[in-house]
Amino acid sequence: MAHAEKGAQVADVGLPYDAGGSGDAVKGSSADDQRDMARMGKEQEVRRDFRTVSMFGFSMILMCSWEGILSTAAIGLGNGGSAGVLYTNLATWLGFIAVYASLGEMGSMMPTSGGQYRSSIPHIEPSILQLTPAQTGCVLMLKALGRLLIEQQVSEFADRRYQRFLSYVVGWLGVLGWQVGVAFSGFLVGTQIQGLLALNYEWYVYERWHGTLLILAMLLFSVLFNTLLAHQLPLLEYVVLAIHLLGFLCILIPLWALSPKTPSTEVWTSFNDPGWGSQGLSTLIGIVASVAPLLGADAAAHMAEELVNASFTLPRILLWATVVNGAMAFVMLVTFCYCIGDLESVLSTPTGYPFIQVFYNSTQSLPAANAMTSLIIILSACSNITVMAGSSRQLFAFARDSGVPFASWVAYVRPRSNVPVNAIIVSFVVAVIIALINIGSTVAFNSVTSLGTGTLTISYIISISCMIWRKLSGRPLLPSHFDMGRRFGLAVNFVAVAFMCLVFVIAFFPPVPLPLLTVVSMNWSILIFGVVVLFSMGYYVVFGRKQYVGPVAFVRRSE
Repeated sequence: MAHAEKGAQVADVGLPYDAGGSGDAVKGSSADDQRDMARMGKEQEVRRDFRTVSMFGFSMILMCSWEGILSTAAIGLGNGGSAGVLYTNLATWLGFIAVYASLGEMGSMMPTSGGQYRSSIPHIEPSILQLTPAQTGCVLMLKALGRLLIEQQVSEFADRRYQRFLSYVVGWLGVLGWQVGVAFSGFLVGTQIQGLLALNYEWYVYERWHGTLLILAMLLFSVLFNTLLAHQLPLLEYVVLAIHLLGFLCILIPLWALSPKTPSTEVWTSFNDPGWGSQGLSTLIGIVASVAPLLGADAAAHMAEELVNASFTLPRILLWATVVNGAMAFVMLVTFCYCIGDLESVLSTPTGYPFIQVFYNSTQSLPAANAMTSLIIILSACSNITVMAGSSRQLFAFARDSGVPFASWVAYVRPRSNVPVNAIIVSFVVAVIIALINIGSTVAFNSVTSLGTGTLTISYIISISCMIWRKLSGRPLLPSHFDMGRRFGLAVNFVAVAFMCLVFVIAFFPPVPLPLLTVVSMNWSILIFGVVVLFSMGYYVVFGRKQYVGPVAFVRRSE
């Protein structure tokens, strides 16, 4: 397969597509896949085992939306009340549809494991400064996102340096977000098992080291599955997709049939302000409850090099997974709000998870509550496997462009394995280190893992803003099988950026207001975020600018 030399310029337009998608397979690739990889200057190192349904299942179970909203609903109920969490859930769903439609549009242009960091390569020319008044207003809005997004005097060389630096920043943010995501999804599995123990055995006492050992067991299982059984991952997604859909009904029906119901007026009009001094602010703080279950569908983009006909299939998977999962999450949240009963007693449950207590209160049966909770745990465990897969592919792609220390080793793919084993091992080690923090302090662990929301959202903001910038400049885009059009596409892109900016700010707010806020309950993730950004900047200045190539250097000029 042909490769571009370092220093090649970004293509104004890509190579034409073969509408039929036919051609000799290279590790399962279609003709379009081969053409995309050649245009991006990348070699097909892994086998394309995923098809449309299996990748749809991958995205569905990674988001784990209706399962996740059961775990996070307490945050929204405490900040905003039942009405607040329901309305913000709807708004969040619509916001993420715009986000993933935007990412899908970019993913169709550059279907590679790097995801959004490869999309952060706007080609800026002096002619873009000759804009209409309406476009100028849009540019001024973009400037508020940071001085990085505009330079008054631009040359061909300065433009390439800008592209490389911006993609480097987004790459680091994406890698960080996914690495902490692996640890956090394992944490959910471990602590849910502890909650089940607390429900069944009154003598059981929560110990942080118990949860940490369970996290480590989950992580070990995930890394073994992603290495030794990697070729079975698409089959797993078929099976788990069925469980995800059928399990939804298995939880929903007993809750509606057996639970005493809260009056509709209370569910849809009851707001709660724990002391923020503003009902609106309190409700916005609670939006985190709805963001977490819908965040991360872009993991499918990081699996693009293992998906057949990725440029066509990927954006549709992102969009449909968000639509279906968002609908299921909303229905489950409505059900939970109707069936929760006494809020104070449920929030103070010894299980640590209100939904476990609600399952028991509704069924009045330990076996039934155990079965329902076990279903959630199994699906959460499968979600951890997919998070590990997506995280390792993001790391692999960034290392392939020399973006991390020991890049050549991290990006190495053994010929017989067809999976980035070294990147999987690194993801496992990082997750283990983060999990060990939980032994000393759960607050410290939560501060680290909550970085995932902030880092992923800022990476979305930068990459989608680059897409907006390119559209406003009037320059042609790369070919895409998911073209939203200029006007409609820009509207969707702006909605996505505005929504992500809101989420980014809210992600760093403390969970409770003064005087309830203490040093222990403070959200320290903003401090950790700053340290990580400074470290990545320092690494770029010392090493990265000499070693990091950046995706733009490999993209072939159109022929």
